[in-house]
Amino acid sequence: MTETKTRQRPAAVLLTPNAEARIAHLMAQAPAGAIGVKLSTPRRGCSGLAYSVDYVTEANAFDERIATPGGVLFIDGASVLYLVGSTMDWVEDDFTAGFTFQNPNAKGSCGCGESFTV
Repeated sequence: MTETKTRQRPAAVLLTPNAEARIAHLMAQAPAGAIGVKLSTPRRGCSGLAYSVDYVTEANAFDERIATPGGVLFIDGASVLYLVGSTMDWVEDDFTAGFTFQNPNAKGSCGCGESFTV
């Protein structure tokens, strides 16, 4: 009998330590019933798709799950193909704060950087 070895699949999105810390901060302030935060790519903006991060209260079987020290990041099952290989970061400066994404699948983005195309 041969033994089958399964290789663990890499996470669809890599998170920087800053992104993990921000997820922990969000979960510490989460509304009642929140089980994590969810990354999705709804259709909007000049280029077609945008990044959206929201609280999630119910797990969806098709969503990707990434465990972080401060909580679970869910990735919308329909968005995974647009995000595979991306790096998610949290950046703050004097004027702005927000999640940023280095997405190798993006073929272009709008001038303001709010949306992208694949």
